[in-house]
Amino acid sequence: MSWIPFKIGQPKKQIIPKTVERDFEREYGKLQQLEDQTKRLQKDMKKSTDADLAMSKSAMKISSDLLSNPLCEQDQEFLNMVTALDTAMKRVDAFNQEKVNQIQKTVIEPLKKFGSVFPSLNMAVKRREQALQDYRRLQAKVEKYEEKEKTGPVLAKLHQAREELRPVRDDFEAKNRQLLDEMPRFYSSRLSYFQPSFESLIRAQVVYYSEMHKIFGDLTQQLDQPGHSDEQRERENEARLSELRALSIVADD
Repeated sequence: MSWIPFKIGQPKKQIIPKTVERDFEREYGKLQQLEDQTKRLQKDMKKSTDADLAMSKSAMKISSDLLSNPLCEQDQEFLNMVTALDTAMKRVDAFNQEKVNQIQKTVIEPLKKFGSVFPSLNMAVKRREQALQDYRRLQAKVEKYEEKEKTGPVLAKLHQAREELRPVRDDFEAKNRQLLDEMPRFYSSRLSYFQPSFESLIRAQVVYYSEMHKIFGDLTQQLDQPGHSDEQRERENEARLSELRALSIVADD
């Protein structure tokens, strides 16, 4: 086997126990996953509230368009139905806006604030990695002089290298110890932090859909015609459509 010269920056000594390094990688990996989940959840919540608002605005636009339809001028019963629908859609939009505002304040904003912590955390990890690189470089330098013949100049350089190593080693160990202590605590804090937000989200949905049940229950009572089932209305529509198809202006050539 050919001899490979030892390079400064690659210490022979294992300066960090493998178990400690595994613990660090495991805890930081959990936080990286948490950061990704937080970002995706915030994005999905924003998409959901945007879709909710778009839905109620579209429903209001439909009822408004129906009100301006000339048919409403000719049929009082139809006008009454469309007016009832328009009133219901306005109530839906108002409750929907209230729900979205609550979700924005109690879910989306807390998610955003929680996510704002991760850049500082990632920077602390980068500082720890830089301290580790400096530690390895100076440890390798010490080992280099320890392997040389102990002449006066070598001993002097060894002493200087050890003096340079000490504060760098202490700095790394302090950063490493702090992160190993605080990362699990930060990860565990997500439970108590997010629980009120998700409880608020559930309550907002319960209140909203309870109100929707009331609104559409009232609308159903106003629109239902006694003796007309959905099947009967469907048959009536099919009969009218058949009559329209029989007209010469829509007949096939």
